[in-house]
Amino acid sequence: MRIIIYTGKGGVGKTTIASATAMQLAKKGYRTLVMSTDSAHSLSDSLDIDLGSEPVHVSERLWGVEVDNLRETEKYWGAVNKWLSGVMSWAKLNDVATEEMFVLPGTEELFSLMRLKEYAMSGRFDVIVVDCAPTGETLRLLSYPALLSWWLEKIFPVERRLVKVARPVARVMTGGLELPDNKTLDSLGRLVSELQGLQKIILDEEVASIRLVLNPEKMVVAEARRTFTYLNLFGFNTDAIIVNRVLPAEAGIGYWSQWRQVHEKYEREIRACFSPLPILRVPMMESEVHGALMLNRVADVAFSDANAEDILYRGQVHRIRRDGNRYVLEISLPFIDKGQLHLGQKGDELTVQVGQHRHKVLLPRTLQNRDITGARFYEQKLAISFDDKAFPGTEGENHGQHN
Repeated sequence: MRIIIYTGKGGVGKTTIASATAMQLAKKGYRTLVMSTDSAHSLSDSLDIDLGSEPVHVSERLWGVEVDNLRETEKYWGAVNKWLSGVMSWAKLNDVATEEMFVLPGTEELFSLMRLKEYAMSGRFDVIVVDCAPTGETLRLLSYPALLSWWLEKIFPVERRLVKVARPVARVMTGGLELPDNKTLDSLGRLVSELQGLQKIILDEEVASIRLVLNPEKMVVAEARRTFTYLNLFGFNTDAIIVNRVLPAEAGIGYWSQWRQVHEKYEREIRACFSPLPILRVPMMESEVHGALMLNRVADVAFSDANAEDILYRGQVHRIRRDGNRYVLEISLPFIDKGQLHLGQKGDELTVQVGQHRHKVLLPRTLQNRDITGARFYEQKLAISFDDKAFPGTEGENHGQHN
């Protein structure tokens, strides 16, 4: 079983790349499913075929599905939603805006992604390609099962007993407010269990990998860096960067010359930020990309030097661990030999430079505004130690140069 998840900022072309990847894998003989969990589905438009909430046959060995967010939300959140509706009625808050607040941001996409577990365990497919919601927020939500499982094991049984005892008292004391019933509590328990199963699949480096799709533009690269940092932080295996819609050299003349320079600038930035991950380039095509012909062209270019089905990189580029009272950031730097390292920290960005090689890391909130206390290089990894206390009022300042 192989699972490839594409994510990225909205509008970068991740649906195109996901569709192209799926088409190539089907041509290679793999039973392939391409599924969209984005609430703004565009997979049908990309494949030039009407898709539904169940897999539709697209071509030989290829199926497509656009998961119905509302149906999946009702499946996993329906009982909770019904109880919340009762609470809102008791509070005399029955307007439409209140109803819309019952589902937390990002959870609709998360519920859609949970169909992935069903398809992965069905045995119907060799490869599943996922066109995920933008920026990886859904994947970040998958980091919660560890906390939720603790709640389910330690707190949930106690809460159930308390609710059972308190329910009739609460109804009288509050004038009719109903505490969650067994059906609602069971629904929450099943949800946590399903999330745990999905997380187990996606965190399996031998099965699943995430690929970031971006364009060589300032805001897109910045968003991709933030997503990459948190994917690493939560243990997801990112195995490639797809730089989409790059202006080819022949387009860099006349009116487009400045745009070509901008793309070259941000391609250098991408290499500095995401090395040693493989960086795959897809040029801006001369016509709109949809349908089998154009999607196959995109796949041929993107995977000209790699096999789409392979795990293109193993291991995490960045890893944060606790060492006593300190945090330690480990960065994979396979392209350098042991020597003098130059570190610069400014605000949320850390720059590592050795000779002509420069690597930039966007720090997670955990490490921002903390002083670097030491660094050592071993086994092609740079381990940087941070102070255990954040510095107040130092955001955006340079915390020093380290050699």
